[in-house]
Amino acid sequence: MSKRKIIIIEDEPDILEVLSYNLRREGFEIMSATDGNQGLALVKRELPDLVLLDLMLPGMDGVELCTNIKKHPQTQHTLLIMVTAKGEESDIVLGLGVGADDYVTKPFSPKELVARVKAVLRRGILLEAQAPQEKIVHGDLVIDSVKYRVTYAGREVKLTATEFRILQYLASHPGRVFTREQLLNHALGDDVVVVDRNIDVHVRGIRKKLEVEPPLIETIRGIGYRMAEL
Repeated sequence: MSKRKIIIIEDEPDILEVLSYNLRREGFEIMSATDGNQGLALVKRELPDLVLLDLMLPGMDGVELCTNIKKHPQTQHTLLIMVTAKGEESDIVLGLGVGADDYVTKPFSPKELVARVKAVLRRGILLEAQAPQEKIVHGDLVIDSVKYRVTYAGREVKLTATEFRILQYLASHPGRVFTREQLLNHALGDDVVVVDRNIDVHVRGIRKKLEVEPPLIETIRGIGYRMAEL
């Protein structure tokens, strides 16, 4: 079996060395870049299984880089973990909002980082292996699970991978209420440490992009969310 390929985009040599060493020890094939522009070119060329990138990068910062990776047809489903010294909730929300699958703040232990990488890769394998309903139709909402495409009243709606999975899950169970924890476990995996209320950020993103009033995803105060019954 070929090694899983990981690209590390990090401009601090010491951190890059630590990340590379520990991930190679776990059997991963590692490639690296030290600025955002190099990193984007490398990702497009190599099509890795996962990208680890710093938020503060020369050339192109991590948020812009993540946005570019997620909008490119060949790389839009690439798994991505942001690694940064910024631990403010606003930075974490920003990273998740542009499509990051997980977020690790410095300082971190190599053991924790490796565990998070394995967890994200494991979720990716599980999602690929799942056979969801090929097409979900909920009124004017159509979710094509094969083409990874969402339309509302004929208009294509561009969602991040996490937003897509949340919407797909809710639409598969209209009227059923799910807690935030249940939705996070489905979309991100229950073995990942996440920031409280991240699910709210993703739901707000879905609502904004759908542009439907009243929202198809209803808030159940004190519990979570459900897809409105039609």
